[in-house]
Order: sequence, then C-alpha cells, then structure tokens
Amino acid sequence: MDNDAAYINTEWVEESKFGKWFLRTDTWLKSVVQVACNNLEALLDTPIKSSSAILDIAVGTGVSLPELDKRFSPRTIVGVDIDPDGLKYARNKASRCKADIQLMESNANHINLPDASFDVIFCHQSMHHFVAQEQVMAEVFRLLKPGGKFLLAESTRAFIHSWPIKVFFRHPMHVQKTADEYLQLVRNSGLVFTDNNISYPYTWWSRWDIGITQGILRRPIPKKREETLINLVASKPYI
Repeated sequence: MDNDAAYINTEWVEESKFGKWFLRTDTWLKSVVQVACNNLEALLDTPIKSSSAILDIAVGTGVSLPELDKRFSPRTIVGVDIDPDGLKYARNKASRCKADIQLMESNANHINLPDASFDVIFCHQSMHHFVAQEQVMAEVFRLLKPGGKFLLAESTRAFIHSWPIKVFFRHPMHVQKTADEYLQLVRNSGLVFTDNNISYPYTWWSRWDIGITQGILRRPIPKKREETLINLVASKPYI
C-alpha cells in the first residue's frame, strides 16, 4: 500500500498490528526508550528538578512512564495520546509510578490544558507520526513554562523511508523530515538550543540493514551519511 496516497490529509496514521505489538516489547524498552533517555539526559544543560510537571506527548503504551518517573522524580506526568488502544496498556504502566499520572485521549495538535503547565515536555519517536507538526510544536511552546525543556528523540526521513520500516510500520510518509529540517521545525516554534544540545545517534536498529553491515561484516560506520536519528533538548526563553 502506498502510504502517501492512503494517509495524506489525515491527522493520525494508526500503527500497524506489528508496530503496536513491538511497542510493548523489551527490545523497544531497552534498545530504544532507555537509550534515548540516557542520551537526552546527557544533552541537558542543567538537571531536571524533582517535583516537576512532565507532559509525554503521544505516550502510546506508556513504556516511557516508569522511565520518566525513575529518572526525574516528577510531581506529575500527563500522558497524551490519540489512540485509546495504547492508553489501555499505559494505565498498567502508570500504576507502577510514584508520580501522579494522568492519561488523556487527545490529538497532540490541540491539547485542552492551560498555558505554561509543564516544566518538561517529552516527545519520543512521535513527531514523525504527526501530520500537523507545526501545530504540535505550537502546542509544545504554549504548554511549556518559561525556561521549560523540550526533550525530542526522533527518527528522520532516511530511517522512516527505509524498506524495513515501510514494510512493518505505518507513517504519514509525506511529512517526514531530515535532521536539519527537524531542527528548523523546533527553531521556528520559538524554542532555543545550541549545538551542545543536539546529538545524532546511529543505533543499529536505525540503519537500513539493521546493523548487519557493521555488526556482522565488520565494515566501519560511514562518516558521511544521512542521519537516521536526532536527539535534541530545547528550551522556552524567559522573554
């Protein structure tokens, strides 16, 4: 099926059955979520204060909730997702957290919460699912407190357009962006960052061959490549 033709002009692309299953696996938790959280923590200029309020955009099955709870000791975490099926699993994950967890079924481009509600907004492998990405970023800016942090871990167009992802997962293919285009998307929203707040992981699972070339054939990682992932910590200015 041609994803562009099937999903253009929609706000939400429902994940494949395989994708929904995969997002509940230990591989997703250990090789994707935990690795991204480690990297994002390293990009912070200052540690996130305990008792903060965190918004998890597109919380999905809630795998990230215990990770955010353990790492940052927040007062509250609000998880937003448009898919009610994922939220069923997220409720189970929420029960394991010390923080007050609130789950909302909502589109990320219009979240019914007050301005400047959050110290941190966490967006892990979600932006490439959104069609209205500029509107989502406008909501991120609106919902962050001045000085608040936006933690973004994202797959780029090079990865989403690779054959394994096209076969097993579903995305709005016409809105996928390069790493530089994601940087510009965040910059255009009004958030700020420096080069020290950016990283470009090249994890085995983000490569078109799932790491076989380097892992089995022992060929070196190419120095010149189109980046498959981008991690970013951006801040909302005080003025």
